[in-house]
Amino acid sequence: MTPDNADNPTTPELAGKRVIVGVTGGIAAYKTASLVSRLAQSGADVTVAMTPAAAQFVAPITFQALSGRPVYTSPWEHVEAHDPQHIALASEADAAIVAPCTMDCLARLATGRADDVVTLILSAIDRARTPVLLAPSMNRVMWSQPATRRNVRTLADDGYELVGPGEGWQACRQVGAGRMAEPEELYDALCRAVSARAARG
Repeated sequence: MTPDNADNPTTPELAGKRVIVGVTGGIAAYKTASLVSRLAQSGADVTVAMTPAAAQFVAPITFQALSGRPVYTSPWEHVEAHDPQHIALASEADAAIVAPCTMDCLARLATGRADDVVTLILSAIDRARTPVLLAPSMNRVMWSQPATRRNVRTLADDGYELVGPGEGWQACRQVGAGRMAEPEELYDALCRAVSARAARG
């Protein structure tokens, strides 16, 4: 359950920071709603981008209500006064996170794909300047696949930071590694990433 504002004072690390939250098509997308709410309550300026598959799990209007901002669902949208490639959105970000980050999204990022709005925005972020976190979420067998392990290594080498996954009960009725990290863990990881960036100058 997400705490209310009385229990959630503005967090200095994130107050006024621009945070992009990418949501891809996994059942754990429902937990990302709690993360977006927590970020907004903490004073962050949150923009959500969703793949078409993500919208099958959680409606964009949910994230729009929680973030108080338009939600990007297509590379071709002009929901704000930005260029079609959303370069301005990416260049202004202080941090970004993809939660859940599916096996498919890991593969797209590892191979430089930019054909959905989430990967498109991330492709325009300078990771030397702006931290990009990934929260993997998938079935335990998918997480253990050699292709996934290769992609994870590639993404770590490319400057992405992975948070999780954890172990536990999965929607496939199995127990094992691949469960997305909990919203508070993701929130804390974002705070640390933004603080580390500020320390670097």
